Amino acid sequence: MPPKPIHRRAALFGLGAALATPSLFTPSLLRAQSTDAFPSEEPPISDQPVVQRNISSFRQQHWQDHFDELGIGCLLADVTSRAVHFWDGDGETYRLFPSSVPMSEELTKRGYTKVVRKAKNPSWTPTASMRERDPSLPQRMDGGPGNPLGTRAMYLTWPAYLVHGTHDTRKIGRQSSSGCIGLYNQHVEQLFEMVKIGTQVRIL
Repeated sequence: MPPKPIHRRAALFGLGAALATPSLFTPSLLRAQSTDAFPSEEPPISDQPVVQRNISSFRQQHWQDHFDELGIGCLLADVTSRAVHFWDGDGETYRLFPSSVPMSEELTKRGYTKVVRKAKNPSWTPTASMRERDPSLPQRMDGGPGNPLGTRAMYLTWPAYLVHGTHDTRKIGRQSSSGCIGLYNQHVEQLFEMVKIGTQVRIL
């Protein structure tokens, strides 16, 4: 059954309050071996215009418009509005989070997949091609400050793609990734607890 209106309003109100409180975002689908932390061709964020957004920037979505059944849950990453929507299998819980999106359509993978693995404080291993382009990259980076995958990661059936957090809060709301859908660490930690292995995912 569709989420009840009161839950949608509560979710939108909560997001609006969070977006209006910058202090909540202090540093603390989707390429697992991504270049998000060390992009080779991304222009400096300081040279990009500031994205002015408020709660009306996010278009409300309904899971029935994207999935045949609710199942154990559905996750929609809307690249156009730069938002992640989540519906829990209980038919009641709905969450909406701002996200970062890929820098170009070429880097954007769209379609249906699902969550196959989750990790807390994930490590990051640059691919051989990434290290060839930038020999200064580490062979491996443990979880922690500076790790491009943030505090949580959710891996998809697509090889080397995932939804994850980020320690660089400037990226959220912008075309700032090399393929990933990124969330504030505070938000990805909330989503991580709700998303189950097998949750349906659509990148729109």
